[in-house]
Amino acid sequence: MAEEILIKKYLNRRLYDTEKSTYVSLNHVAELIREGRRVKVIDAKTKEDATAFVLTQIILEEAKKKNTLLPVPLLHMIIQYGENILAEFFERYLQQIIENYLAYKTAFDEQFRNWLELGIDLSSVAENAMVGLTPSKSFFDLFSDSGAIRDKEKKEG
Repeated sequence: MAEEILIKKYLNRRLYDTEKSTYVSLNHVAELIREGRRVKVIDAKTKEDATAFVLTQIILEEAKKKNTLLPVPLLHMIIQYGENILAEFFERYLQQIIENYLAYKTAFDEQFRNWLELGIDLSSVAENAMVGLTPSKSFFDLFSDSGAIRDKEKKEG
């Protein structure tokens, strides 16, 4: 994992990248993160950790550009239950849910790329997959090599 970059936040809202010894924008910090770097932001005067605040600013700026971040009903729930139920959910589960989603998406994208490289007729794969789908069988097992081998062995055995 990449070394953490220390960013100092000054009262005038300016951010100072201590690695490059230069003032940077929120967009620059966002680009560092998109490149896989980790940042830690400290308040230059109080030395308090301001990382969560600055990262939230970045997310809100992105949302402002797209005029949406989260569905309005969810935003109402966050405000209504804020420090109670939703804070616990965000702290305990949200990161894991997103990490799992990204892992499955990456695996599925890779498998799809493999199919395209092999020239597999995806319409027949999808048709066969739906026939073999049962509540006890993972959807992703249908597309993995081991799942295909298991299915073939069952048919032959």
